[in-house]
Amino acid sequence: MGGRPDRNILYKWSTAAGTIVQYAIILLIVYAIAGLGNRREQFALRRPTSWRRAAGIGALIMVGIFVLSGVLGPLLHPGREQGLTPTMWEPPHAAAYVVNGLVIVVVAPFVEELTFRGLGFSLLSPYGDWTAIILVGLFFGLAHGLVEALPLLAAFGSALAYLRSRVDSVYPGMFVHGLFNALSLTFAVVH
Repeated sequence: MGGRPDRNILYKWSTAAGTIVQYAIILLIVYAIAGLGNRREQFALRRPTSWRRAAGIGALIMVGIFVLSGVLGPLLHPGREQGLTPTMWEPPHAAAYVVNGLVIVVVAPFVEELTFRGLGFSLLSPYGDWTAIILVGLFFGLAHGLVEALPLLAAFGSALAYLRSRVDSVYPGMFVHGLFNALSLTFAVVH
């Protein structure tokens, strides 16, 4: 066992249900914290200043994170540490995998972007954009509780915070985050 999760955890319906409950609790806490001010403003729930700029930065983030993952992956093995990737594809459990995938691709990016690049960035930006970008990335990485994956997660979190700072919205980060998660889940079962 060694404290590692079941490698086939994404084939279980209970994983999706438990993850949804966990993210609902996080969202309620973050919503309550943001209640001290204008929530829409604190969460950066607004149209980006430029969709074109958001798309360009988002594309660079995707390329950069996959390059960094290719460089750090053989050294740190972040996927092995997290232990969520199935050992093999099991068609009888495909429906549960798809539902878990939707939670990871839609729910997780929505809640995490509101938490870190929304409220977190808003609370830290008075100390300077770069301070907010770096700290939000670090907190995002630490929140995942993975030691070997920390450099990759912190870099991804900082890149998404940079995107938020350049386009003044969390929506593009939600999309990039969801796309990254979708590609990661896909690669996990087709490799």
